[in-house]
Amino acid sequence: MTGPLRILVIGAGVSGISVARGLLRDGHDVTVFDQRKDTSAGGGAVTTWSHGEAVLRQLGVDMDSAGQLLSRVRVLTSRGRQLASLDVNAMVDYLGAPVRMVPRRVLVQRLLDGFPTDRIRCNSRVARVVTNPDGVRVEFEDGSVARGDLVIGADGLHSVVRSAVGAPAAEPTGWCSWQGLVTLPGIVDKRVAMIVIGERGNTGVWPAGGCHVQWWFDLPWSRDFVRPRRPIDLIRSNFSGWSDTVDLVLRRLTNEDLAGSPYPHFRHRTLRPLGAGPVTLLGDAAHTMPPTLAQGTNQALLDAMVLCRELSDVQDGGNAEIAAALRRYEKARRRRVRAVSRVASLQVAHGESVLWPATMIPDRVHTWMLTTFLRCTSHRRLTAAIDRRLGTAMPIAAGRR
Repeated sequence: MTGPLRILVIGAGVSGISVARGLLRDGHDVTVFDQRKDTSAGGGAVTTWSHGEAVLRQLGVDMDSAGQLLSRVRVLTSRGRQLASLDVNAMVDYLGAPVRMVPRRVLVQRLLDGFPTDRIRCNSRVARVVTNPDGVRVEFEDGSVARGDLVIGADGLHSVVRSAVGAPAAEPTGWCSWQGLVTLPGIVDKRVAMIVIGERGNTGVWPAGGCHVQWWFDLPWSRDFVRPRRPIDLIRSNFSGWSDTVDLVLRRLTNEDLAGSPYPHFRHRTLRPLGAGPVTLLGDAAHTMPPTLAQGTNQALLDAMVLCRELSDVQDGGNAEIAAALRRYEKARRRRVRAVSRVASLQVAHGESVLWPATMIPDRVHTWMLTTFLRCTSHRRLTAAIDRRLGTAMPIAAGRR
């Protein structure tokens, strides 16, 4: 390559900082823009499965002691019947990296550790993205302008960059999540997560480090939904008695804990085209999906890995070559993301009679099925090739201006 690419990343969340770390590592000139006043992250916790952890390792992110490592996931019915007990340790042994639940703010802090802060421009709300023969120009609402060789839209569900390239918006699935973190002293086994499925919805309680647990309650949702004045009553009326642990969470929660909820589920049903010319999308901006499989963060990390790899082949930095690299990235990701999105969108609220056949499947088969699914959707050959090239986790480079 004749010189480092000038890359503009829109969005300083997990997706944006992850791809920026990889691009800086590879010697590119990267600037990250975000409309928020700072890069602090709120929300609850996220699950990083083995394929996501592998990418974090490649990016040089130290995840030691972050969140909570998991050893097992138990799946129950609302009447207490065990549907499956997934052996996460066996999955880790096969896939080669741990599985953990980590608060989003902790993950963002780890991603920012060692990241050159002068590469991040906050209070930068995008107004327009304009491509030209010399590359791309991003115009911001305050009148400022940034120019680069390409733009990566990592600005989430309501992506301005996605709108700029004319890609269709995400559509609601008819479900929503009430979710968050709560302190739950006296957790018996901090390495075991739990999902409970019932006819009216589903819920989960996943340890997230220390006494913190991530909780969620999924219920039907529509655009005409009217939020109740006391949402805790709605949640308790639907989920009380499902399990002792769920009841313990319900006793701890207040209306204040539900203040930011619910979060409607959306899905991008059409995954092509993601971009045009020297513009592409990454993470939720590219492929929002329901949180059912806890794959959003992991798919964004895989996006970052594949995109960095394709851009590493760019030689002369011309518009046509950059656009070709971006289309290769999009094509490489499309089939795997489509499979994950389809499975994540399956209805998971069922009555006892529908769920009963699952109890006939041995736990080792349930574990094998999930392990195989993750393996087949995670670019394992590319991951291994990059691991060999990097050797060990490399410190982040400052890049060149």
